[in-house]
Amino acid sequence: MKKIAVILFSVMIAACNSAPKKDDSQTSQAETNHAGTASSTSPNQNQTQDNGLAKDHSIYFDYAKAVVAPAYHESIQSEAHLIKGDRSKVVTVEGNCDERGSAEYNLGLGQRRADAVKKLLVAAGVPGNQIKAASLGKEKPRLTCHEEKCWKENRRADFVQGS
Repeated sequence: MKKIAVILFSVMIAACNSAPKKDDSQTSQAETNHAGTASSTSPNQNQTQDNGLAKDHSIYFDYAKAVVAPAYHESIQSEAHLIKGDRSKVVTVEGNCDERGSAEYNLGLGQRRADAVKKLLVAAGVPGNQIKAASLGKEKPRLTCHEEKCWKENRRADFVQGS
């Protein structure tokens, strides 16, 4: 079991060395299970360090869901380790949604997404007072086209350093 974890960690480190996204038309990678109900977008591979936090690191969500896919649990553990390393650091988890749905619905969904990530960070040992959870709803899209490739990028939670 430890060998598998070491191999997975090595693969993730290698993936982190990939070039960052530059083209807004690029789509995020998706893995869909056979039932079609619990698809998850692959973790963002652009995880360079920036002031102790992963830069441009996002946790992606399925349509109308606020459940963190298991593929992101290791990323959240890594993020927790970075946050715990500096007790003066306060991190905001910003929950985002795609453009579909009302502003009120998306604010609620964005908050549930941010809270889900915060809950996993706290479970990983980060003190609750070091994490804020906020919803941006559909107000901060990463991509602005009106199709699935953009909607997938906008269904996310972002880590933002600040008080």
